[in-house]
Amino acid sequence: MGILTEAKPEAAFLKLGLYGEAGSGKTFTASKVAIGLRQYIKSDKPIAFADTETGSDYVRHLFVEVGIKLMSAKTRAFSDLLAITDEAEKECSVLIVDSISHYWTELQDAWMKRNGLTRINWMKHSAPIKAIWRDFTERYVNSKLHIIVCGRSSPIYEDVIDPEDGSKESKKTGTKMKTENEMGYEPSLLAEMTPFQLTPQFGGKLVRRAFVKKCRFDILDGKIFDNPTFETFLPHIERLNLGGDHKALEVGRDSLGLVRDDNNGERRALNKEILCEKIANEIKKLFPGQTEKDKAGRVALMEEVFGTNSWTEISTLFKNDRLEAGLGILQGKVLDATSPVTSDPVTVPDNGGKQGKSKGARA
Repeated sequence: MGILTEAKPEAAFLKLGLYGEAGSGKTFTASKVAIGLRQYIKSDKPIAFADTETGSDYVRHLFVEVGIKLMSAKTRAFSDLLAITDEAEKECSVLIVDSISHYWTELQDAWMKRNGLTRINWMKHSAPIKAIWRDFTERYVNSKLHIIVCGRSSPIYEDVIDPEDGSKESKKTGTKMKTENEMGYEPSLLAEMTPFQLTPQFGGKLVRRAFVKKCRFDILDGKIFDNPTFETFLPHIERLNLGGDHKALEVGRDSLGLVRDDNNGERRALNKEILCEKIANEIKKLFPGQTEKDKAGRVALMEEVFGTNSWTEISTLFKNDRLEAGLGILQGKVLDATSPVTSDPVTVPDNGGKQGKSKGARA
C-alpha cells in the first residue's frame, strides 16, 4: 500500500487540558498531575512551568517536598511560549502552561500593534492571526513532551428558540477554554474545573470538581471527580504509548501541489488597486490642476486610452491586463511631455507656405 499503514499506538505523551473559573483548582491539579506523571515514568528531568499568573510561586512547595526541580518562566509573550516549549522538549519531562488564555490575548494585542489597529475585525483578520497561533498548536500535538495546558473559562452562547411563542433568545449553553477557538480540540484529555460547595450552608466544605469533557480513549468521558490527582487520570495515561515513538501527525505534508498560483483572490484585487492608483497618478502628471481645461483634459485622456470617460468603469470592470496596457500608454505620454527640447529653433512651413519658427519642436 501507499500512504496507509497498519494502525498502532503512537501517541506517547500526555496532552492534557484543564480550564475553569478562578479558584477552580487548575494550577494545583496541573501540578499534582505533572509530579505524579514524572514519578510514574521515572524521569530525572525537571518540570517546566510557563507562568502568566505567578502561579508557580504558590505550588513550588509541592515540587520541593518530593525533590523535583521546577523551572519557570514568567512571561505572557506568545513568542516566549514557543521558545519555552522548544526548550522544555529538550530539557524537561513535563511542561505546564498556565494560563494559555494570556498567550492568546497577547498575540492578538501584538498583531494589532504591529498593524496599527485598535480592534480586530475577525471576518478579515482571523486567518493571519490563527496562522501564527498554529505555531504553538503544532508544537503541542507533535512535541515529544508531556504538556498540561490550563486556561480560563469562557461562556458559549447560542440562539435558543422558545417552543411556545417561537421567539429567539441568546442563552448560555455551555463553557469552553478561553483561547483560540480550535485549541479545545487539541488535548487528548480535557476537563472543566469548578469550585463546588458540598453543603448549602455558608462556610460549607468546598471541593475542586473536575468534569471530563473529552477522553479520546473513551474511558473517562463524562465522569466527575472531586479534588482530582494524578491517579484520577491514570486510566487515560496508562493507554498512552509511554516510552515509545511519538507520532501525532505526518509533519511536512501539504497540498501545495494542488493549489494553483494564478493571481486570484486577494492578491489580484490588491494588484488591481495598485494599478488604478498608478493610472490616476500618471493622468494627474499631465493634467494636475482643477481648472475646467485640466478636468476636460483628464476626461479626454481616459477616453483616448481606455475608450470610456467613467473612472468607476475603469477601476471596477477592467481586467488587470487591460489596466497594465493603459498604464503603459500613459507612461509613454508622460515621457513624451517631459522629454528635453532642443535649444535651436526648427523651421516648419506655415499655412501660407512661408517659413516660420517653432520653439516647441523636439530635436
